Amino acid sequence: MESINFQYPAWFLIFCALLGLAYALVLYYRDRSFQDGPAWLPPALGFLRWTAVTLISALLLSPLLKTIEKETKRPVIVLAQDESESIRAAMDSTELRDYLDRFGELRRQLEQNYEVVSYGFGSEVRESGEFTFDDKVTNISKVLEQTYDLYSNQNLGAVILASDGIFNEGSNPIYTGARLGAPIYAVALGDTIPKKDLFIRRVFHNQIAYLGDRFSVEIDLSAVNCSGNATSLTISQVEGNTTRRLQQIPIQVQGDDFFATHQFLLEASAPGVQRFRVQLTPVSGEATTVNNTKDFFIDVLDARTRVLIVAHSPHPDLSALKQAILTNKNYEVEIAYSNDLQVQPADFDFVIFHQLPAINNPASSSLISQAFAKTPQLFIVGTQTDLSRFNAVQTILQIQGDGRNTDDVQAAFPADFSLFTISDELREELPGFPPLLAPFGEFKSLPNSEVLLYQRIGRVTTDRPLISLGEDRDLKVGVLAAEGLWRWRLFDFLQNRNHEVFDELISKIVQYLSVKEDKRRFRVTPSKTIFNENEPIRFDAELYNESYELINEPDVSVVIIDSEGRDFNFTFNKAANAYTLSAGNFPVGNYTFKGTVFSGGQQLVATGQFSVQPIQLEMYQTTADHGLLRLLSSEYGGRLVYPDQLSALPELIEQQGTAKPVVYQSSKTRSVINLKWIFFLLAGLLSLEWFLRRYFGGY
Repeated sequence: MESINFQYPAWFLIFCALLGLAYALVLYYRDRSFQDGPAWLPPALGFLRWTAVTLISALLLSPLLKTIEKETKRPVIVLAQDESESIRAAMDSTELRDYLDRFGELRRQLEQNYEVVSYGFGSEVRESGEFTFDDKVTNISKVLEQTYDLYSNQNLGAVILASDGIFNEGSNPIYTGARLGAPIYAVALGDTIPKKDLFIRRVFHNQIAYLGDRFSVEIDLSAVNCSGNATSLTISQVEGNTTRRLQQIPIQVQGDDFFATHQFLLEASAPGVQRFRVQLTPVSGEATTVNNTKDFFIDVLDARTRVLIVAHSPHPDLSALKQAILTNKNYEVEIAYSNDLQVQPADFDFVIFHQLPAINNPASSSLISQAFAKTPQLFIVGTQTDLSRFNAVQTILQIQGDGRNTDDVQAAFPADFSLFTISDELREELPGFPPLLAPFGEFKSLPNSEVLLYQRIGRVTTDRPLISLGEDRDLKVGVLAAEGLWRWRLFDFLQNRNHEVFDELISKIVQYLSVKEDKRRFRVTPSKTIFNENEPIRFDAELYNESYELINEPDVSVVIIDSEGRDFNFTFNKAANAYTLSAGNFPVGNYTFKGTVFSGGQQLVATGQFSVQPIQLEMYQTTADHGLLRLLSSEYGGRLVYPDQLSALPELIEQQGTAKPVVYQSSKTRSVINLKWIFFLLAGLLSLEWFLRRYFGGY
């Protein structure tokens, strides 16, 4: 519907008409130009001029055209179908096909009177036309929350929720904060009659274990209607296509509603992601045996640091050092002697040289500089140390002396040490520990080092370093310029009945020197090492140039290899100065990957591994929870129906009376002068007047 409004009083149109009339009379009333023409011509020309002038003057009043539009919005009906595995497990193929046919017919009936939107839900909520029933988890509260977010401000008529009532992710839908303002009609799927079933309910374990450690696995198992049956619980390790049984215990089921918890203690015997399987032996007549087995993964880290103590000869310091280092379970310590060294330097992450290079063992100098050239080192200087060769194999501390003269020195902390933190207890007690034996001479601490302890002789704190730490040829190196550490360890126990102060000092030094810096120019890392089977595999990659600046000009590719040797090739996307990749979902199993890039004329490679673990939540509970659906529909003012009652839902919704169309009215105002036909009307009136005047000789 349209109407015209004026910004000035409407009676001003009278003046517009009078203005047009005056204009026409002045122009044609006494005009004798058309005496020879037809009698109707002057009045016709006057009418045309009057009409044109009246319209033009009326437009000066700024008339507005107001249009009122009405739109009828049909109610929205949301169809939400549970697509989890438990729905498929509860029906055979014929029953499932019949149900989907009835569900499709319901949608066609509703579309005649309503606007229908269809969603499938499980772990996520998605618009769906065809249902696959392969989601690994069910989150009912999420579909209610998303329906509220999308349709709370629209004409939501009803929600039809088809589910078995089993949820294993998200909050209880009864207590969700999303108040829809529309009834929920729950379609009860599945079977509420408990079947004979033996199943693993939960497996509790750590995600990470350290190589050589023992870790526990706690298993909750349940049995329904299996009273009197015997089964066995087995835990095995899966390695490729083979399964190795680790432990097994017999179980006697007592009662129709049986629950038990058992614990296994396993050993992390190999590094990497290890796959384990927990399995219950099936009993006769079970409804399903899928939930009798559960796989889980544990990432076994070889985080141990191998420490080698190389000494010139036996000394009590060696035992004191070893015991202090072994207080950290992530360290392994081995003692060897320079005259009979039978170990491979590449097998160790950190080496301690005790009184080496030695005076009577010149070959120990080349041993240090060649065999352990790429390993972080700690030198302990003693009376048997060859100081000239010692000065040649490191650039942290230079000592000028003959080594035959010594000083008894105690420890003094500097005020500005910053490489790592020192506890107040260590800072207070260590200066009171008995003296160590340090060589007499001139000490020179070089710029690439920082002093942890100075030598104190009597009451005088000297500028001679007792312990210096720093970097030498891109390696972390430390120097303890004295022997006799065993005295500190014994004194610590005498004073405190423990070795905590001494152990802290040695552990801090070893930890600082042995930590490795990642100097790789190319890195490819998955977002985690263990993914769930419904999670996409995501990678990040970093590439550095020769100046160790982050770049991403070259293309980076990665190949993922499964346990059967099949390759899956991908190319990274560039993001900011780095790379990212979402490789999608992968089947359960162990995988390795190899990333490659060409940069600076050379090929850089990064490798690693990850695993995908199964999700079996949908198989833990096979009995439908229609009580939850009944409470949910009652809470929102709807009803619970069964699959064979789907055809009755349109009538139930209509009887409820909440799904009604809504009429929306909107008004639109625009200036009349913008109407194109006004222009053509005025042009036509003036053109017709001009043509008649011209035709009858008026010009």
